[in-house]
Amino acid sequence: MADTQNDALFMENEEDTMHGKYLVFELDGQEFAIGIRHVVDIINVQPITSVPACPDYVRGITNLRGKVIHIIDVRMRFGKTPQEYNDRTCIIVVADGDTSVGLIIDSVSEVLSLDDEFVSPPPSFSDYSGAGFIAGVGRAENGIKLILDYSSVLSDDRYVEPVGEFPA
Repeated sequence: MADTQNDALFMENEEDTMHGKYLVFELDGQEFAIGIRHVVDIINVQPITSVPACPDYVRGITNLRGKVIHIIDVRMRFGKTPQEYNDRTCIIVVADGDTSVGLIIDSVSEVLSLDDEFVSPPPSFSDYSGAGFIAGVGRAENGIKLILDYSSVLSDDRYVEPVGEFPA
C-alpha cells in the first residue's frame, strides 16, 4: 500500500515539474511546440520500412529499442511539400496510451517554459482544416509558438495501432 501511495506521489510531482514545459521544434520555417510530458524520446532519422497502402504522410515503421513504432512525417501530414531529410531532421517519439509514434520534424530548437497565462486557445478558422492540429497558442518572449495537438495528428489514422515488439 505504501508503495502505491509513493508511486502516486512521485507521478504527481513528476507531472508538476513537466507542467508548462514544451519542446519547441521547427517545421517549414515555423515554430511549433509540444507538451514535454508527451515526449518519450528524440532520435535521429533512422531506416524506415514502408508499409503498403498507408497514407503518404505515414512513412512506415521502425525499430526503437525492440519496439516497432509508426513514423509520421508531420510536414506531409500538414499538406506541405515534402523535403529531403538532413542532419537536423529528427523524430520526436510521443506516447499515446500504450502506443508510441514517431513524428518527423525539421529540427528541434529548445525546451520552453510557459505559464498557463501565456497559453491561449487556438484561433478558430472554420474554413482551415489545419487549425484542428493546434491545441493552443503560446506567447513567448521570442514570438508565438503554435502548440501541437499531437493526438489530432494521429487521429483518423487506422495505421497507428501498436504493431508489437521484436523477440529478444
